Amino acid sequence: MNIAVFLPNWIGDAVMATPAVRALRDHYQGARVVAVVRPYVAGVFGGCDWFDDVIYMRGKSWQDGTATAALKLRKIGVDLAVLFPNSFRSALTAWLGACKRRVGYARYGRSALLTDALAPVRDAHGKLTPSPVLDAYNLLAVRAGCPDPGRAITLFTTPEDEADADRVWKGAGLSRCREVICLNPGAAFGAAKYWPADYFASLARDLAEKRGAGVLVLCGPAERPLSQEIAARACHPAVHALGDQAMPVRPDGPPLSLGLTKACVRRADLLVTTDSGPRHFAAAFDRPVATLFGPTFIAWTETYFPRAVHLQKQVECGPCQRRICPLDHRCMKQLLPAEVFTAAEGLLRLGKSA
Repeated sequence: MNIAVFLPNWIGDAVMATPAVRALRDHYQGARVVAVVRPYVAGVFGGCDWFDDVIYMRGKSWQDGTATAALKLRKIGVDLAVLFPNSFRSALTAWLGACKRRVGYARYGRSALLTDALAPVRDAHGKLTPSPVLDAYNLLAVRAGCPDPGRAITLFTTPEDEADADRVWKGAGLSRCREVICLNPGAAFGAAKYWPADYFASLARDLAEKRGAGVLVLCGPAERPLSQEIAARACHPAVHALGDQAMPVRPDGPPLSLGLTKACVRRADLLVTTDSGPRHFAAAFDRPVATLFGPTFIAWTETYFPRAVHLQKQVECGPCQRRICPLDHRCMKQLLPAEVFTAAEGLLRLGKSA
């Protein structure tokens, strides 16, 4: 049996799909499982052995993306395709790829391209109801024949990821700190999710001064300037930017990667983060996490992780789900560093008593 798993296009969503993906792999033992994935998401699954092959969905053009992927699927002869993305393009690719059974949600006019079209959760007026994506993904696995996958998020790191993190810890002197706290200020969704850089800097300084913690500001390549700005504003020797050019990393590979971020979160005592993909790395590695929510509904990304705290200010204009704030960013600006520091201390205290 050949199974194609169309993985989500967002990093956080990909992490939340891991219970369902794991269930597919476990249930269909002996099957050939092929991942269909965007290259920038592939690193989420680094170190796992769930896939026998990978098809990359590259670019947005017909030739580079849909046609090429569909041709590869036809050559494989796919018996079952499970579509985690809700896009029309993913359903079209599975249909053109002659996947015999195509399981996905009935959204964006693609129902005719699916053999098993599940209805999303809607209210009495037909509007989508904020509900956990993790549960929605699990329902896809159940429709595909799996038992209930459960809600345990799972990720892995590679030896290279860990070696890179070792270099970071050594170069920043984090191994000598009584505790290490990672801050994740980025958000691919849009600027509306950002917590002000000076707030992050204030929090980092308080964590270093009041707790004696080592603080590492995480980043991908695009957030490098932001991480450096936060570390510079904190102006404390125990606060370090992962994006600092002086940070020692593996010379024969990309200096910043999802794998390195996973390895850093895995060994941290706490993660403080925006509502972005790396937030979910904490649940996967059982690390306490405080998430700063602004324009988004918490319900969409609920993971039921018991060591998580969600912080959000109730404002009259939110949650708005906008990528860019048209007003004054009040939902994030009203969430003050002192409140986040208190939440962080609470999580650390619970962690030490566990």
